[in-house]
Amino acid sequence: MKINIKQRKVYLIGGGIASLASVVYLIKDGGLKGKDITIFEAKGSMGGSLDAKKNYTKDAYIMTGHRILAKNAFECTYNLLSHIPTIKDENLSVKEEINNFNNQIKTYTKARLVEGGHVVDSYDLGLRWKDKWDLVKVFFRQESSMDGVQINECFEESFFETNFWLEFSTVFAFQPWHSLAEFRRYIYRSFHALPFADTMEMVQSTPYSQHDSIVMPILKWIKDKGVNFETETVVTDLNIEVVENRKTVKEICFSNSKKITVSSEDLVLTTLGSMTTNSSFGSMKSAPILKENRGSVSWDLWNNIAKKDSSFGRPEVFNDHVKRSGWESFTITFKNKVFLNLMEELTGNSDGTSGGTTISSSNWVMSIVVPYQPHFVDQPDNLFVCWGYSLRQNKEGNFVEKKMSQCSGEEILIELIEHLGFNNKRKEILESATCIPCVMPYITSQFSPRQKGDRPQVVPTGSENFAFLGQFCEIPNDIVFTVEYSVRSAQIAVYKLLNIDKKIEPIYKGYYYPKNIYRLIKAMLR
Repeated sequence: MKINIKQRKVYLIGGGIASLASVVYLIKDGGLKGKDITIFEAKGSMGGSLDAKKNYTKDAYIMTGHRILAKNAFECTYNLLSHIPTIKDENLSVKEEINNFNNQIKTYTKARLVEGGHVVDSYDLGLRWKDKWDLVKVFFRQESSMDGVQINECFEESFFETNFWLEFSTVFAFQPWHSLAEFRRYIYRSFHALPFADTMEMVQSTPYSQHDSIVMPILKWIKDKGVNFETETVVTDLNIEVVENRKTVKEICFSNSKKITVSSEDLVLTTLGSMTTNSSFGSMKSAPILKENRGSVSWDLWNNIAKKDSSFGRPEVFNDHVKRSGWESFTITFKNKVFLNLMEELTGNSDGTSGGTTISSSNWVMSIVVPYQPHFVDQPDNLFVCWGYSLRQNKEGNFVEKKMSQCSGEEILIELIEHLGFNNKRKEILESATCIPCVMPYITSQFSPRQKGDRPQVVPTGSENFAFLGQFCEIPNDIVFTVEYSVRSAQIAVYKLLNIDKKIEPIYKGYYYPKNIYRLIKAMLR
Protein backbone atom coordinates (compact mmCIF):
# COMPACT_ATOMS: atom_id res chain seq x y z
CA MET A 1 0.00 0.00 0.00
CA LYS A 2 1.45 3.35 -1.01
CA ILE A 3 1.05 6.40 1.18
CA ASN A 4 0.95 9.77 -0.60
CA ILE A 5 0.09 12.80 1.51
CA LYS A 6 0.61 15.93 -0.58
CA GLN A 7 1.64 18.21 2.26
CA ARG A 8 3.94 15.75 4.00
CA LYS A 9 7.61 16.77 4.19
CA VAL A 10 10.44 14.39 4.98
CA TYR A 11 13.75 15.55 6.49
CA LEU A 12 16.78 13.30 6.60
CA ILE A 13 19.74 14.21 8.80
CA GLY A 14 23.03 12.83 7.49
CA GLY A 15 23.99 12.11 3.90
CA GLY A 16 25.26 8.55 4.29
CA ILE A 17 23.99 5.38 2.62
CA ALA A 18 21.21 4.98 5.23
CA SER A 19 19.66 8.32 4.26
CA LEU A 20 20.16 7.75 0.54
CA ALA A 21 18.49 4.33 0.78
CA SER A 22 15.64 5.86 2.79
CA VAL A 23 14.98 8.34 0.00
CA VAL A 24 14.72 5.52 -2.54
CA TYR A 25 12.19 3.68 -0.37
CA LEU A 26 10.25 6.89 0.33
CA ILE A 27 9.84 7.54 -3.38
CA LYS A 28 9.61 3.99 -4.75
CA ASP A 29 7.43 2.38 -2.06
CA GLY A 30 6.03 5.38 -0.20
CA GLY A 31 4.88 7.38 -3.19
CA LEU A 32 6.43 10.64 -2.00
CA LYS A 33 7.68 13.29 -4.39
CA GLY A 34 11.36 14.18 -4.43
CA LYS A 35 10.58 17.88 -3.98
CA ASP A 36 9.10 17.09 -0.57
CA ILE A 37 12.28 15.38 0.67
CA THR A 38 15.33 17.20 2.03
CA ILE A 39 18.69 15.77 3.15
CA PHE A 40 20.82 17.81 5.57
CA GLU A 41 24.54 16.94 5.53
CA ALA A 42 27.26 18.63 7.60
CA LYS A 43 29.99 17.89 5.05
CA GLY A 44 30.20 19.23 1.54
CA SER A 45 29.37 15.93 -0.13
CA MET A 46 27.11 12.89 0.21
CA GLY A 47 28.06 9.29 0.86
CA GLY A 48 28.96 9.23 4.55
CA SER A 49 31.57 6.54 5.28
CA LEU A 50 31.54 5.41 1.64
CA ASP A 51 33.82 8.33 0.92
CA ALA A 52 36.52 7.11 -1.46
CA LYS A 53 37.68 9.94 -3.72
CA LYS A 54 40.63 11.65 -5.37
CA ASN A 55 42.78 14.02 -3.34
CA TYR A 56 43.61 16.54 -6.03
CA THR A 57 46.17 18.43 -3.93
CA LYS A 58 48.31 15.28 -3.69
CA ASP A 59 47.40 13.72 -7.07
CA ALA A 60 46.41 10.57 -5.22
CA TYR A 61 43.32 8.70 -4.05
CA ILE A 62 42.07 8.30 -0.50
CA MET A 63 39.51 6.10 1.21
CA THR A 64 38.90 5.47 4.89
CA GLY A 65 37.90 1.87 4.29
CA HIS A 66 36.00 -0.73 2.33
CA ARG A 67 32.77 -2.51 3.31
CA ILE A 68 32.32 -6.17 2.43
CA LEU A 69 29.52 -7.44 0.22
CA ALA A 70 28.74 -11.13 0.41
CA LYS A 71 26.91 -13.72 -1.64
CA ASN A 72 23.45 -14.71 -0.36
CA ALA A 73 23.77 -12.48 2.69
CA PHE A 74 22.94 -8.85 1.89
CA GLU A 75 19.32 -9.12 0.83
CA CYS A 76 18.31 -5.52 1.54
CA THR A 77 21.30 -4.02 -0.23
CA TYR A 78 20.89 -6.07 -3.39
CA ASN A 79 17.14 -5.46 -3.43
CA LEU A 80 17.76 -1.71 -3.21
CA LEU A 81 20.38 -1.79 -5.95
CA SER A 82 18.10 -3.81 -8.24
CA HIS A 83 15.99 -0.65 -8.64
CA ILE A 84 18.89 1.72 -9.35
CA PRO A 85 20.25 1.98 -12.90
CA THR A 86 23.97 2.35 -13.45
CA ILE A 87 25.24 5.72 -14.55
CA LYS A 88 26.51 4.37 -17.87
CA ASP A 89 23.51 2.22 -18.82
CA GLU A 90 19.91 3.03 -17.82
CA ASN A 91 18.85 -0.50 -18.75
CA LEU A 92 21.30 -2.16 -16.39
CA SER A 93 20.75 -2.10 -12.63
CA VAL A 94 23.59 -1.68 -10.16
CA LYS A 95 22.82 -5.14 -8.80
CA GLU A 96 23.16 -6.64 -12.28
CA GLU A 97 26.39 -4.72 -12.83
CA ILE A 98 27.85 -6.09 -9.59
CA ASN A 99 26.78 -9.65 -10.43
CA ASN A 100 28.19 -9.39 -13.95
CA PHE A 101 31.46 -8.07 -12.59
CA ASN A 102 31.80 -10.86 -10.03
CA ASN A 103 30.99 -13.50 -12.63
CA GLN A 104 34.06 -12.30 -14.51
CA ILE A 105 36.38 -11.25 -11.67
CA LYS A 106 35.96 -13.96 -9.05
CA THR A 107 37.36 -13.68 -5.54
CA TYR A 108 39.57 -16.61 -4.58
CA THR A 109 42.39 -15.65 -2.25
CA LYS A 110 45.49 -17.78 -2.77
CA ALA A 111 47.62 -16.03 -0.16
CA ARG A 112 45.44 -15.18 2.83
CA LEU A 113 48.47 -15.07 5.14
CA VAL A 114 52.03 -14.01 4.33
CA GLU A 115 55.14 -13.99 6.49
CA GLY A 116 58.69 -13.01 5.59
CA GLY A 117 57.84 -12.60 1.94
CA HIS A 118 56.38 -16.11 1.67
CA VAL A 119 52.83 -17.47 1.63
CA VAL A 120 52.04 -19.46 4.77
CA ASP A 121 49.38 -22.08 5.39
CA SER A 122 46.01 -20.49 6.12
CA TYR A 123 43.90 -23.60 5.56
CA ASP A 124 44.62 -24.98 9.03
CA LEU A 125 42.51 -22.90 11.42
CA GLY A 126 44.80 -23.80 14.30
CA LEU A 127 41.95 -24.36 16.76
CA ARG A 128 42.45 -26.64 19.75
CA TRP A 129 39.53 -28.74 20.97
CA LYS A 130 39.04 -26.28 23.84
CA ASP A 131 38.76 -23.40 21.33
CA LYS A 132 36.23 -25.34 19.28
CA TRP A 133 34.16 -26.12 22.34
CA ASP A 134 34.24 -22.46 23.42
CA LEU A 135 32.99 -21.46 19.95
CA VAL A 136 30.16 -23.98 20.17
CA LYS A 137 29.16 -22.62 23.59
CA VAL A 138 29.04 -19.07 22.23
CA PHE A 139 26.98 -20.23 19.26
CA PHE A 140 24.28 -21.73 21.48
CA ARG A 141 24.37 -19.03 24.15
CA GLN A 142 21.49 -16.56 24.37
CA GLU A 143 22.33 -12.97 23.43
CA SER A 144 20.42 -11.75 26.49
CA SER A 145 23.18 -13.26 28.65
CA MET A 146 25.91 -11.24 26.89
CA ASP A 147 25.16 -7.73 28.12
CA GLY A 148 28.49 -5.92 28.48
CA VAL A 149 30.52 -9.12 27.91
CA GLN A 150 33.79 -8.97 25.93
CA ILE A 151 34.97 -11.71 23.55
CA ASN A 152 38.13 -12.34 25.58
CA GLU A 153 36.05 -13.18 28.66
CA CYS A 154 34.92 -16.40 26.96
CA PHE A 155 38.10 -17.62 25.26
CA GLU A 156 41.59 -18.47 26.42
CA GLU A 157 44.48 -16.28 25.30
CA SER A 158 45.71 -18.94 22.86
CA PHE A 159 42.48 -18.60 20.86
CA PHE A 160 43.58 -15.13 19.76
CA GLU A 161 46.77 -16.57 18.29
CA THR A 162 45.03 -19.01 15.94
CA ASN A 163 44.65 -18.68 12.19
CA PHE A 164 40.90 -18.67 12.72
CA TRP A 165 41.04 -15.51 14.82
CA LEU A 166 43.63 -13.83 12.59
CA GLU A 167 41.55 -14.45 9.47
CA PHE A 168 38.22 -13.63 11.13
CA SER A 169 39.40 -10.49 12.92
CA THR A 170 41.19 -9.00 9.92
CA VAL A 171 38.15 -9.47 7.67
CA PHE A 172 35.64 -8.03 10.13
CA ALA A 173 37.97 -5.79 12.26
CA PHE A 174 37.28 -7.41 15.61
CA GLN A 175 39.45 -6.97 18.69
CA PRO A 176 39.47 -9.32 21.73
CA TRP A 177 37.84 -6.62 23.87
CA HIS A 178 34.88 -6.14 21.53
CA SER A 179 31.30 -7.19 22.18
CA LEU A 180 30.70 -10.93 22.51
CA ALA A 181 27.10 -10.36 21.37
CA GLU A 182 28.31 -8.77 18.15
CA PHE A 183 30.88 -11.54 17.64
CA ARG A 184 28.12 -14.13 18.02
CA ARG A 185 25.93 -12.31 15.51
CA TYR A 186 28.79 -12.40 13.02
CA ILE A 187 29.21 -16.14 13.55
CA TYR A 188 25.51 -16.63 12.81
CA ARG A 189 25.36 -14.16 9.90
CA SER A 190 28.53 -15.44 8.21
CA PHE A 191 27.94 -19.10 9.05
CA HIS A 192 27.92 -20.10 5.36
CA ALA A 193 31.16 -18.16 4.70
CA LEU A 194 33.28 -19.32 7.66
CA PRO A 195 34.52 -22.51 5.92
CA PHE A 196 35.98 -20.23 3.25
CA ALA A 197 37.81 -17.88 5.62
CA ASP A 198 41.11 -18.67 3.91
CA THR A 199 39.91 -18.17 0.33
CA MET A 200 37.22 -15.54 0.98
CA GLU A 201 35.39 -16.83 -2.07
CA MET A 202 32.01 -15.77 -0.67
CA VAL A 203 33.05 -12.10 -0.88
CA GLN A 204 31.75 -9.94 -3.70
CA SER A 205 33.18 -6.64 -4.91
CA THR A 206 31.84 -3.65 -6.77
CA PRO A 207 33.43 -2.83 -10.15
CA TYR A 208 34.75 0.46 -8.77
CA SER A 209 34.98 1.86 -5.24
CA GLN A 210 31.70 1.61 -3.36
CA HIS A 211 31.31 5.38 -3.59
CA ASP A 212 31.57 5.27 -7.37
CA SER A 213 29.61 2.03 -7.86
CA ILE A 214 26.87 2.48 -5.23
CA VAL A 215 26.65 6.05 -3.95
CA MET A 216 26.97 7.85 -7.28
CA PRO A 217 24.18 5.89 -9.07
CA ILE A 218 21.82 6.32 -6.09
CA LEU A 219 22.63 10.03 -5.93
CA LYS A 220 21.88 10.43 -9.63
CA TRP A 221 18.58 8.55 -9.26
CA ILE A 222 17.33 10.67 -6.36
CA LYS A 223 18.62 13.93 -7.85
CA ASP A 224 16.62 13.15 -10.98
CA LYS A 225 13.57 12.83 -8.71
CA GLY A 226 14.03 16.40 -7.47
CA VAL A 227 15.26 15.69 -3.92
CA ASN A 228 16.65 18.71 -2.05
CA PHE A 229 20.25 18.61 -0.76
CA GLU A 230 21.47 20.96 1.96
CA THR A 231 25.21 20.35 2.37
CA GLU A 232 27.49 22.05 4.92
CA THR A 233 24.41 22.29 7.11
CA VAL A 234 24.81 21.26 10.73
CA VAL A 235 21.82 19.94 12.69
CA THR A 236 22.47 20.31 16.42
CA ASP A 237 19.27 19.02 18.03
CA LEU A 238 15.73 17.81 17.61
CA ASN A 239 13.00 19.31 19.74
CA ILE A 240 11.11 16.15 20.69
CA GLU A 241 7.91 16.46 22.66
CA VAL A 242 7.36 13.51 25.01
CA VAL A 243 3.80 13.27 26.31
CA GLU A 244 2.99 10.02 28.09
CA ASN A 245 3.67 7.33 25.46
CA ARG A 246 3.73 9.68 22.50
CA LYS A 247 6.99 11.13 21.16
CA THR A 248 6.89 13.71 18.39
CA VAL A 249 9.57 15.82 16.71
CA LYS A 250 8.40 19.45 16.73
CA GLU A 251 11.51 21.27 15.49
CA ILE A 252 14.85 20.70 13.82
CA CYS A 253 17.56 22.96 15.24
CA PHE A 254 20.63 24.11 13.28
CA SER A 255 24.04 25.49 14.27
CA ASN A 256 23.19 28.91 12.81
CA SER A 257 20.22 29.19 15.21
CA LYS A 258 17.78 28.47 12.41
CA LYS A 259 14.86 26.18 13.21
CA ILE A 260 12.41 24.27 11.04
CA THR A 261 8.95 23.56 12.40
CA VAL A 262 7.93 19.94 11.90
CA SER A 263 4.26 19.01 11.70
CA SER A 264 2.85 15.75 13.00
CA GLU A 265 2.47 14.59 9.39
CA ASP A 266 6.10 15.33 8.52
CA LEU A 267 8.83 12.75 9.05
CA VAL A 268 12.38 13.10 10.42
CA LEU A 269 14.92 10.32 9.84
CA THR A 270 18.22 10.80 11.68
CA THR A 271 21.47 8.90 11.25
CA LEU A 272 22.99 8.47 14.71
CA GLY A 273 26.73 8.62 15.37
CA SER A 274 29.47 8.00 12.82
CA MET A 275 32.26 5.48 12.37
CA THR A 276 34.46 7.83 10.38
CA THR A 277 33.90 11.17 12.10
CA ASN A 278 37.10 12.95 13.20
CA SER A 279 39.13 10.84 10.78
CA SER A 280 42.44 12.46 9.99
CA PHE A 281 44.68 12.02 6.95
CA GLY A 282 48.46 12.27 6.88
CA SER A 283 50.75 12.43 3.88
CA MET A 284 53.80 10.72 2.44
CA LYS A 285 55.97 12.78 4.81
CA SER A 286 53.71 13.35 7.82
CA ALA A 287 51.65 11.22 10.19
CA PRO A 288 47.94 11.90 10.66
CA ILE A 289 46.96 13.75 13.83
CA LEU A 290 44.64 11.79 16.11
CA LYS A 291 41.58 13.80 17.13
CA GLU A 292 40.83 12.25 20.49
CA ASN A 293 38.09 14.61 21.60
CA ARG A 294 34.58 13.24 21.38
CA GLY A 295 33.14 16.40 19.92
CA SER A 296 31.74 15.95 16.43
CA VAL A 297 28.60 16.93 14.62
CA SER A 298 27.15 13.40 14.53
CA TRP A 299 27.99 12.43 18.10
CA ASP A 300 26.95 15.81 19.55
CA LEU A 301 23.56 15.50 17.87
CA TRP A 302 22.98 12.03 19.33
CA ASN A 303 24.13 13.21 22.76
CA ASN A 304 21.53 15.99 22.66
CA ILE A 305 18.77 13.69 21.44
CA ALA A 306 19.58 11.00 24.05
CA LYS A 307 19.04 13.46 26.93
CA LYS A 308 15.34 13.68 26.09
CA ASP A 309 14.33 10.06 26.70
CA SER A 310 15.99 6.82 27.80
CA SER A 311 14.65 5.03 24.72
CA PHE A 312 16.93 7.13 22.49
CA GLY A 313 20.05 5.17 23.42
CA ARG A 314 23.31 5.84 25.23
CA PRO A 315 25.94 7.29 22.85
CA GLU A 316 28.63 7.41 25.55
CA VAL A 317 28.82 3.61 25.41
CA PHE A 318 30.21 3.92 21.88
CA ASN A 319 32.00 7.27 21.65
CA ASP A 320 33.97 7.33 24.89
CA HIS A 321 36.62 4.69 24.14
CA VAL A 322 38.78 6.14 21.37
CA LYS A 323 41.88 4.10 22.26
CA ARG A 324 39.85 0.90 21.99
CA SER A 325 37.75 1.73 18.94
CA GLY A 326 40.31 3.24 16.58
CA TRP A 327 42.65 1.86 13.96
CA GLU A 328 44.50 3.07 10.92
CA SER A 329 44.18 2.56 7.19
CA PHE A 330 46.26 3.73 4.25
CA THR A 331 45.68 4.26 0.53
CA ILE A 332 48.59 3.92 -1.90
CA THR A 333 48.55 5.44 -5.38
CA PHE A 334 51.29 4.18 -7.73
CA LYS A 335 52.54 5.69 -10.98
CA ASN A 336 53.54 2.27 -12.31
CA LYS A 337 52.63 -1.40 -11.80
CA VAL A 338 55.85 -2.53 -10.09
CA PHE A 339 54.16 -3.09 -6.70
CA LEU A 340 51.06 -4.71 -8.22
CA ASN A 341 53.20 -7.04 -10.33
CA LEU A 342 55.21 -8.06 -7.27
CA MET A 343 51.98 -8.72 -5.34
CA GLU A 344 50.69 -10.92 -8.15
CA GLU A 345 53.99 -12.82 -8.24
CA LEU A 346 53.92 -13.34 -4.46
CA THR A 347 50.25 -14.19 -3.99
CA GLY A 348 49.23 -15.70 -7.31
CA ASN A 349 46.31 -13.29 -7.46
CA SER A 350 45.86 -10.67 -10.16
CA ASP A 351 44.28 -7.38 -9.08
CA GLY A 352 40.69 -7.73 -7.93
CA THR A 353 40.77 -11.51 -7.37
CA SER A 354 41.94 -11.54 -3.73
CA GLY A 355 39.85 -10.63 -0.72
CA GLY A 356 43.00 -9.43 1.04
CA THR A 357 46.34 -10.60 2.37
CA THR A 358 47.31 -10.32 6.04
CA ILE A 359 50.91 -10.27 7.23
CA SER A 360 50.76 -12.76 10.09
CA SER A 361 54.08 -11.65 11.62
CA SER A 362 53.26 -7.94 11.60
CA ASN A 363 53.22 -6.18 14.97
CA TRP A 364 50.65 -3.84 13.45
CA VAL A 365 48.60 -6.73 12.00
CA MET A 366 48.84 -5.22 8.52
CA SER A 367 46.57 -6.30 5.68
CA ILE A 368 46.68 -5.22 2.06
CA VAL A 369 43.98 -5.34 -0.62
CA VAL A 370 44.65 -4.84 -4.34
CA PRO A 371 41.30 -4.08 -6.00
CA TYR A 372 40.54 -4.45 -9.66
CA GLN A 373 42.02 -1.58 -11.67
CA PRO A 374 40.84 1.06 -12.27
CA HIS A 375 39.24 1.37 -8.83
CA PHE A 376 37.80 4.81 -9.53
CA VAL A 377 35.70 6.00 -12.45
CA ASP A 378 38.08 8.89 -13.14
CA GLN A 379 41.30 6.91 -12.53
CA PRO A 380 43.75 7.41 -15.44
CA ASP A 381 45.52 4.47 -17.05
CA ASN A 382 48.90 5.43 -15.56
CA LEU A 383 47.76 5.34 -11.90
CA PHE A 384 47.14 2.25 -9.78
CA VAL A 385 45.54 2.07 -6.35
CA CYS A 386 45.55 -0.31 -3.40
CA TRP A 387 44.34 -0.03 0.16
CA GLY A 388 45.55 -1.41 3.47
CA TYR A 389 44.80 -1.29 7.17
CA SER A 390 46.23 -2.27 10.52
CA LEU A 391 44.45 -3.21 13.72
CA ARG A 392 47.23 -2.24 16.14
CA GLN A 393 48.25 1.33 15.41
CA ASN A 394 49.83 1.78 18.84
CA LYS A 395 52.39 -1.01 18.45
CA GLU A 396 55.95 -0.45 17.27
CA GLY A 397 56.70 -1.73 13.77
CA ASN A 398 58.95 -4.70 13.05
CA PHE A 399 61.19 -2.67 10.74
CA VAL A 400 60.23 0.96 11.41
CA GLU A 401 60.82 1.47 15.11
CA LYS A 402 57.80 3.65 15.70
CA LYS A 403 54.17 3.21 16.54
CA MET A 404 52.14 3.15 13.36
CA SER A 405 50.16 6.16 14.56
CA GLN A 406 53.42 8.15 14.53
CA CYS A 407 54.43 7.09 11.03
CA SER A 408 54.24 8.97 7.77
CA GLY A 409 52.91 7.34 4.64
CA GLU A 410 56.45 6.66 3.47
CA GLU A 411 57.35 4.88 6.72
CA ILE A 412 54.18 2.75 6.56
CA LEU A 413 55.00 1.80 2.98
CA ILE A 414 58.58 0.89 3.99
CA GLU A 415 57.21 -1.41 6.73
CA LEU A 416 54.88 -3.03 4.19
CA ILE A 417 57.64 -3.46 1.58
CA GLU A 418 59.95 -5.16 4.11
CA HIS A 419 57.24 -7.54 5.32
CA LEU A 420 56.33 -8.54 1.77
CA GLY A 421 59.97 -9.16 0.82
CA PHE A 422 60.03 -6.46 -1.85
CA ASN A 423 63.07 -4.68 -0.38
CA ASN A 424 65.13 -5.20 -3.57
CA LYS A 425 62.58 -2.96 -5.33
CA ARG A 426 62.15 -0.57 -2.41
CA LYS A 427 63.63 2.52 -4.07
CA GLU A 428 61.64 2.04 -7.26
CA ILE A 429 58.38 1.50 -5.34
CA LEU A 430 58.87 4.52 -3.09
CA GLU A 431 59.65 6.80 -6.01
CA SER A 432 56.41 5.82 -7.74
CA ALA A 433 54.10 5.90 -4.70
CA THR A 434 51.98 8.28 -2.67
CA CYS A 435 50.84 6.60 0.53
CA ILE A 436 48.25 8.50 2.56
CA PRO A 437 47.54 7.15 6.06
CA CYS A 438 44.28 7.75 7.89
CA VAL A 439 43.51 7.37 11.61
CA MET A 440 39.88 6.74 12.51
CA PRO A 441 39.17 7.07 16.24
CA TYR A 442 35.62 5.66 16.07
CA ILE A 443 35.88 3.11 13.25
CA THR A 444 34.95 0.08 15.41
CA SER A 445 32.96 1.96 18.04
CA GLN A 446 29.85 0.02 17.03
CA PHE A 447 31.56 -3.15 18.33
CA SER A 448 31.83 -1.75 21.88
CA PRO A 449 30.43 -4.09 24.56
CA ARG A 450 26.83 -3.02 25.02
CA GLN A 451 23.70 -3.73 26.99
CA LYS A 452 20.06 -3.74 26.06
CA GLY A 453 18.91 -0.19 25.44
CA ASP A 454 22.33 1.22 24.55
CA ARG A 455 21.21 1.24 20.91
CA PRO A 456 17.72 2.68 20.27
CA GLN A 457 15.13 0.97 18.12
CA VAL A 458 14.90 2.17 14.53
CA VAL A 459 11.42 3.47 15.33
CA PRO A 460 11.32 3.99 19.11
CA THR A 461 8.18 2.96 20.97
CA GLY A 462 5.73 5.86 20.89
CA SER A 463 7.36 7.62 17.95
CA GLU A 464 4.80 9.57 15.93
CA ASN A 465 6.98 10.95 13.17
CA PHE A 466 10.65 10.03 13.48
CA ALA A 467 13.14 7.17 13.20
CA PHE A 468 16.83 6.49 13.69
CA LEU A 469 19.15 5.14 11.00
CA GLY A 470 22.61 3.67 10.60
CA GLN A 471 25.09 1.62 12.56
CA PHE A 472 24.02 2.64 16.06
CA CYS A 473 20.36 1.66 16.10
CA GLU A 474 19.18 -1.81 17.08
CA ILE A 475 18.22 -4.35 14.43
CA PRO A 476 17.88 -7.81 16.02
CA ASN A 477 20.12 -10.53 14.52
CA ASP A 478 21.83 -8.33 11.94
CA ILE A 479 25.47 -7.21 11.95
CA VAL A 480 26.86 -3.68 12.05
CA PHE A 481 29.87 -2.38 10.08
CA THR A 482 28.06 -3.29 6.87
CA VAL A 483 26.20 -1.41 4.15
CA GLU A 484 23.45 -3.95 4.72
CA TYR A 485 22.79 -2.75 8.28
CA SER A 486 22.33 0.85 7.13
CA VAL A 487 20.08 -0.12 4.23
CA ARG A 488 17.98 -2.40 6.41
CA SER A 489 17.52 0.39 8.96
CA ALA A 490 16.27 2.61 6.13
CA GLN A 491 13.77 0.04 4.93
CA ILE A 492 12.47 -0.60 8.46
CA ALA A 493 12.12 3.14 9.15
CA VAL A 494 10.24 3.98 5.97
CA TYR A 495 7.93 0.97 6.01
CA LYS A 496 6.97 1.43 9.67
CA LEU A 497 6.47 5.19 9.58
CA LEU A 498 4.40 5.05 6.38
CA ASN A 499 2.58 1.83 7.31
CA ILE A 500 3.65 0.23 4.05
CA ASP A 501 2.19 -3.25 3.79
CA LYS A 502 5.26 -4.87 2.29
CA LYS A 503 7.68 -7.40 3.74
CA ILE A 504 11.22 -6.40 4.62
CA GLU A 505 13.81 -8.78 3.19
CA PRO A 506 14.48 -11.57 5.73
CA ILE A 507 17.93 -11.99 7.24
CA TYR A 508 19.74 -14.89 5.62
CA LYS A 509 20.21 -17.78 8.06
CA GLY A 510 22.92 -19.98 6.62
CA TYR A 511 22.88 -22.31 9.62
CA TYR A 512 19.49 -23.63 8.51
CA TYR A 513 21.05 -25.46 5.53
CA PRO A 514 22.61 -28.94 5.98
CA LYS A 515 25.27 -28.25 3.34
CA ASN A 516 26.52 -25.22 5.29
CA ILE A 517 26.52 -27.15 8.57
CA TYR A 518 28.52 -29.96 6.97
CA ARG A 519 31.06 -27.52 5.50
CA LEU A 520 31.59 -25.73 8.81
CA ILE A 521 32.01 -28.95 10.79
CA LYS A 522 34.53 -30.14 8.20
CA ALA A 523 36.42 -26.85 8.46
CA MET A 524 36.45 -27.01 12.27
CA LEU A 525 38.02 -30.45 12.10
CA ARG A 526 40.96 -29.34 9.95
